[in-house]
Amino acid sequence: MIIYIVLALLFDRLFGEPKKYHPLVGFGNLANWAEQKFNIKHAHHFKLRILGVFSHLLITLPVAVLIYVTLMFIQNQIALIIIASLILYLCIGWTSLIQHAKNIITPLQNSDIEQARIELGKIVSRDTQELDAKSISKATIESILENGADAVFSAIFWFIAFGFIFSIEAACAMTVFYRMVNTLDAMWGYKTNQFLYFGWFAARLDDVLNFVPARISALSYALMGNYSDAIVYWKQQGNNWKSPNAGPVMAAGAGALNVSLGGGALYHGQWQDRDVLGPKETTVTKATPKKIIDACGLLNRSVYLWVALVLIVDLFGKQF
Repeated sequence: MIIYIVLALLFDRLFGEPKKYHPLVGFGNLANWAEQKFNIKHAHHFKLRILGVFSHLLITLPVAVLIYVTLMFIQNQIALIIIASLILYLCIGWTSLIQHAKNIITPLQNSDIEQARIELGKIVSRDTQELDAKSISKATIESILENGADAVFSAIFWFIAFGFIFSIEAACAMTVFYRMVNTLDAMWGYKTNQFLYFGWFAARLDDVLNFVPARISALSYALMGNYSDAIVYWKQQGNNWKSPNAGPVMAAGAGALNVSLGGGALYHGQWQDRDVLGPKETTVTKATPKKIIDACGLLNRSVYLWVALVLIVDLFGKQF
C-alpha cells in the first residue's frame, strides 16, 4: 500500500495540479450540465430532493464502476501500480493547496490586499471583496485546514481502507467516487434557494464519507502541533460548528497552531454568525501571514505522519 501513496505524493510534488484537462474540471462541467437539466425551478421540495439524488448518482456511480472494471483488465502489476498511483495523485490536492496559500501570502506581505482577495477567492466560497489582511489570513488558514482534511487525508483514507479490505481496483474506484462526492458538495451543498433541496443529498453524503477521516485529520493536526490545546478546543468547540466535520478539524487545527479562527463571515451575500474556533484573539493568536506559513507546515507534517504510519502498517502486516 505504501508504494501507491508515496508515488502519488511524489507525482503531486513533481507535477502539482494539472494546468489543463484536469478530470475534476471535466466532472465539474458534467455536474453543471446535470444541475441545469434536473434542478427544476419551482418544483416541489420532495421532487427536488429526488432529482438531486438521481443527478448525483447518475454522474458519479458510472464513473466509479468504469474505473473499477477497467483496472480489472490490467494484468501487468507494474502498470497497475503506476496507473493506480496516478489516479490517487489526481484525487489529492496537497501541492496545489500549499501553492494557493503561497499565492495569498506574497501579496499580503507586499500589502497588496486587492490581489490577496483575488487569490483567496479561488479557494473559498465566502465573499472576499471587503476582507482586510487579518480576515484574509484567517480564511486562508481555515481553507488549508479544512481542504487538507477533505482533499488530502480523506482521499488517502478511502484509498487505504478499500485497498486493505478489498483490492487496489476497488481503492481507486472508491477514492474517485469520494472526490466526486466532495466536489458535488462544494458545488451543490449550499443552503441557498437554488440548492437547499436539490443539493441536500450531496451535502449529507459528503458528511457521511468525511466523518471518520475528518476526525483522524483533526488528531493528526493535534499530534503535529500543540497537542494539548488542539484536544481541548476540539472537545470544547468542535461540535458547535455549522459543519459536523469541519468543526473538529478546524478547532483542532486552531489549537495546534495557537491561532484564533472562525467568527462571522459573508457567504453569497448573506452574513453568517460563526463561533470562534481556537483561542480568543490576541496579538499572539491573531491570524497573520506567518500563521498561514505555520498552517502549511502543519499540513506537511501531517502528510508525513500518514506516510510513516502506512509504512509501519505495511511492514507490520507482512509479519503475519
